[in-house]
Amino acid sequence: MSQMQNDRKTDRPWLIRTYAGHSTAAASNALYRSNLAKGQTGLSVAFDLPTQTGYDSDHVLARGEVGKVGVPIGHLGDMRSLFDQIPLEQMNTSMTINATAPWLLSLYIAAAEEQGADVSKLQGTVQNDLIKEYLSRGTYICPPVPSLKMIADVAEYCYSNVPKWNPMNVCSYHLQEAGATPEQELAFALATAQAVLDELRPRIAPEDFPALVGRISFFVNAGIRFVTEMCKMRAFVDLWDKICRDRYGVEDPKFRRFRYGVQVNSLGLTEQQPENNVYRILIEMLAVTLSKKARARAVQLPAWNEALGLPRPWDQQWSMRMQQILAYETDLLEFDDLFEGNPAVDKKVEALKEGARAELANLQSMGGAVASIEYMKSRLVDSNAERLNRIERNETVVVGVNKWTEGEPSPLQTEDGGIMVVDPASEQEQISRLNDWRRSRDPAAVANALADLRAAAQTGANIMAPSIAAAKAGVTTGEWAEEMRQVHGTYRGPTGVSGSPSNKTEGLEELREAVDAVSDQLGRRLKFVVGKPGLDGHSNGAEQIAFRARDCGMDITYDGIRMTPEDLVTQARDDAAHVVGLSILSGSHLPLIEDLMQRMEQAELGHIPVVVGGIIPDEDAERLRQMGVSRVYTPKDFELNSIMRDIVDLAGPS
Repeated sequence: MSQMQNDRKTDRPWLIRTYAGHSTAAASNALYRSNLAKGQTGLSVAFDLPTQTGYDSDHVLARGEVGKVGVPIGHLGDMRSLFDQIPLEQMNTSMTINATAPWLLSLYIAAAEEQGADVSKLQGTVQNDLIKEYLSRGTYICPPVPSLKMIADVAEYCYSNVPKWNPMNVCSYHLQEAGATPEQELAFALATAQAVLDELRPRIAPEDFPALVGRISFFVNAGIRFVTEMCKMRAFVDLWDKICRDRYGVEDPKFRRFRYGVQVNSLGLTEQQPENNVYRILIEMLAVTLSKKARARAVQLPAWNEALGLPRPWDQQWSMRMQQILAYETDLLEFDDLFEGNPAVDKKVEALKEGARAELANLQSMGGAVASIEYMKSRLVDSNAERLNRIERNETVVVGVNKWTEGEPSPLQTEDGGIMVVDPASEQEQISRLNDWRRSRDPAAVANALADLRAAAQTGANIMAPSIAAAKAGVTTGEWAEEMRQVHGTYRGPTGVSGSPSNKTEGLEELREAVDAVSDQLGRRLKFVVGKPGLDGHSNGAEQIAFRARDCGMDITYDGIRMTPEDLVTQARDDAAHVVGLSILSGSHLPLIEDLMQRMEQAELGHIPVVVGGIIPDEDAERLRQMGVSRVYTPKDFELNSIMRDIVDLAGPS
């Protein structure tokens, strides 16, 4: 272990961020300015689901989703409001945006130019990783091949015009949330980076390519097994260095540096005894800060109550203070790498690298990341199923969930329920502002800008310049995305859940017998329709419910994400469902379920039991039951077999 050098300069802290945005651009702007005043050193923008998936706030699919999981940005006016009194030339801004990344970056550049900023000095990141969207998060628009081209458009444009901007943040964060093992997270992320660089290589002069490689960054997850996670980060550093040198011929070490930001694992936060999450977040942060060789360049932490709902400003402040205490009060940044030469660490790092290289070679033999999307998705669903099985079997201990479940009530959950609730009226207000914007713009300028954008997309030209021109002309997010849909088509990603009969029976014998018995009574196989209404792309829960139901012998229908209530009612009717199960994690459960239940009654399907799962406060759960929902499940209901027994009981003849 290195000795502290008393005369050595203390390392600079990482960028301290909180992932934030909600309700409206003006409300989010106030939150950003407050957080910056509290010592935050960079911005991390959360966009709402309509913005992420390319719909205006008044689109049918946007209903109930506006401003829920982030800020709605429909046009340049919203972007202008979002960064009011925040000088973008001096800011480092991370934007978690993928399918609409070219568009949101165009709006950001247009807003910066209005402020008088030198665009070449802008610093920040767009995530711009569509491959992980097909695998885990679900906010894709177009098919993989044209999406890869748009990723490369952003990188090519930024290299020439916004050289300090990171044009892609290869995101393995959601891969871990979807169940990836450390080896899978390493391999799938590196395969994604290779796919993008392979696409970019022919576009860039050979002498300039190493510098462009140096602009690719990563966004990773750090879970609770923090020694393994720290070793994973060291493995990332070594593997990326070798790929840059051997595959792409990058000689300069600074262009081979593994540059990454991190949010620690929200999936591991528990609804039960939520105060325990404070310790989980701290321990997970250590994985990406203790090792200087593999220290994150930017850190954002979830709040203790994210398994309950939307954190309040105080909750976000608490997580930010955690970073500041580690960075400024401890002596961590005075030391060189604490783990260099540690035999246990070196052994684990080599094992992770070996496993990742084997998986990476497997992906390359299939043709790379884009060609392997269905394979990777099925592997993630399998890995996540095994993770949940270990918790159910008590092989993995989760404190307060499957061990030491008795405890005192949390005083942190105050009269507001311990979370912030978005005012439902903000959606209609956003739609009103959107309509005002449309009325105020020059229709001819908008039409010309959209025509130029369409032409660029059709001919294969870089879409960034016409996108920036469209932003300045007043084009909306939905209009921009519709041009991409018209030219490239829409896409439905793989679910990773086969509908074919399962031979996985271990531990499920009694449930399979119960399904057989009820099916005999019904005169056909118990039919369970699983759906995700709205734009929520967090499909892990729905996938695991469908996966287990299939293993129990039910006949399942699960067609993936982004269904309207009307679609799901039609599916329930056409498939003659015995039970309908719905999953919503975006906070839009009340309006979407109310719409669906009304449509079920109108279609004379009110007799079919409906069960709902998601991050649902107790008060909302009671309202859902009053609407006629038979069961409501939240993250505390982790025993899937118990849910399966409920479905069998509900399906049985009354």
